[in-house]
Amino acid sequence: MKTIADTLDVSRSNLYEKPAGARRNRTHPDDGIYCALIRMITDVRPTYGYRRVTALINRSLGEQGQSRVNHKRIYRIMKMNHLLLQKHTGRPIRSHEGTIITLQSNMRWCSDIFEIACENKERIRVAFAMDCCDREILSYVATTGGITSEMVKDLMTEAIEYRFGRIYTLPHRIEWLSDNGPAYIARATCEFANLVGITLCTTPYYSPESNGMAESFVKTFKRDYVSTHVLPNARTVMELLPFWFEDYNENHPHKGLKMRSPRVYRRQALR
Repeated sequence: MKTIADTLDVSRSNLYEKPAGARRNRTHPDDGIYCALIRMITDVRPTYGYRRVTALINRSLGEQGQSRVNHKRIYRIMKMNHLLLQKHTGRPIRSHEGTIITLQSNMRWCSDIFEIACENKERIRVAFAMDCCDREILSYVATTGGITSEMVKDLMTEAIEYRFGRIYTLPHRIEWLSDNGPAYIARATCEFANLVGITLCTTPYYSPESNGMAESFVKTFKRDYVSTHVLPNARTVMELLPFWFEDYNENHPHKGLKMRSPRVYRRQALR
């Protein structure tokens, strides 16, 4: 057989006769149970793919003392039931080689501002602070107007109080990564940051990738929360924001955290 394959210059696998007949059925008796669990998740979180669905199922199974399920099995079940998300075809404009993530919490916080449009043409502007290690949203401010220096100072104060309690100065300096928006680079913001122990770090102009972690969160937040709700007016958005941020911190699986949510990761890290 090897001589014939070498003479024909083909692989030996092409010369073997493949058995005819239907492929082995890979369904399992308990696939229906997992399918029901999958639908319970995707009905509430329609933007979740199979990996995040697997993470939530395994979290629930772990709390019940049951064994975990492999993500490949969840993928197969979701594919059979047409529950998979459409593949993303977008490509990044350019890659960014810098390192944003830190190995410990409270070393670098990042911040960004984004807009949420309502059906009545009102717009909400939201600024947030995120830890670059555990990805937890520490604080946020929202307004129907523009984000001001005073709001950024409030954002910093709330983030500090959330992590360290009511203190006047941080126990160690923390980097604050943001773009060059007027509210971030205002003199009042810079003076306040230096007073409380925050080191301001701004990204290069026309380089949003340099604050990629914050940019990624904005994309996730708009996809998983904003786009899945009806938002008739600004008041509705203002009422939903605290629930959205709380759900993200407590439940959102993150690939960089081995599919754990920010708070689950932080609780395990503090043990």
